[in-house]
Amino acid sequence: MIHAIPVFLQAFPIQIKEVNLSASEAGSKELSKILMISPEKCIGCRSCELICSFSKEKEFNPKQSAVSVFSYDDAAISIPMMCMQCEDASCVKVCPVGALQMNEPGAVKIDREKCIVCKMCISACPLGNISFDSRKKKIIKCDLCEGDPQCEKICPTGAIHFGEGSSVNLARKKSIARKFNELFGEVEE
Repeated sequence: MIHAIPVFLQAFPIQIKEVNLSASEAGSKELSKILMISPEKCIGCRSCELICSFSKEKEFNPKQSAVSVFSYDDAAISIPMMCMQCEDASCVKVCPVGALQMNEPGAVKIDREKCIVCKMCISACPLGNISFDSRKKKIIKCDLCEGDPQCEKICPTGAIHFGEGSSVNLARKKSIARKFNELFGEVEE
């Protein structure tokens, strides 16, 4: 059965024309790699959740995954959601002890030695992509697996792609984040 692509996803074409900017136009010497999500390709298998929890915690437990697949039955789509590694990250700004910092692959990473588990980062994330493991008393957040995201490797359809951050896909990523924030608002527990 073929379903129409929901209106809010039609703004994100599958074919994207590449635009190359000079370093000064791009705002930096080199754009880092980023995770790009293609919701239209996700089949809802949740393999990304399982590999994430297993690679980080050595157990298959989606509650301990930094990826959450949300299924919207009315729209007949599933969307893997994880930290969007914001350039101007709210979670980094609100951390009272500086436990969140941008690392080399361009990921906001938690320094577990500094983290006091105050959960301010969870409240600050506009998309709700940071969570708390109540059993292990720690914050769960995507760190791009130190530049080798396992979710991309296991995704059977290519719905999760880790690639060079061009000006076009960075703009697309920001557009998707804004669209989800508009559609779903802040995530409530």
